[in-house]
Amino acid sequence: MISKTKINKRMNEKRNPLLAQAIFIAKKNNNLELAKKLSISTKKHTAINLSELSELKEDKVIIIGRVLGGGEIKKKMSVYALGFSLQAKQKLEKAGCEAKTIHEEIKKNPKLNGVKII
Repeated sequence: MISKTKINKRMNEKRNPLLAQAIFIAKKNNNLELAKKLSISTKKHTAINLSELSELKEDKVIIIGRVLGGGEIKKKMSVYALGFSLQAKQKLEKAGCEAKTIHEEIKKNPKLNGVKII
């Protein structure tokens, strides 16, 4: 388990203010798992295609990374990520899915009830 001090150090090194604020809010709400994953190097963040999202059983997911537009989305779901490609955002909206940033979801649902972190 990573300490809050280590998360603070990593958070202070982030150049993206929204990412740093998301880490701060997650840590403040004792969601250390999410804070830890957000604070790792951006080189280690995930890039996931829509086809992979379609295969998930969960309806609400947080992607620690970027959602790409490869493939098609076959079900309605809520996707929260650090970023979306333009094509992915368009396909998600067309399918009736909710596509927002992690920062927005953490502000709305601080405890992340019913959300799967990927």
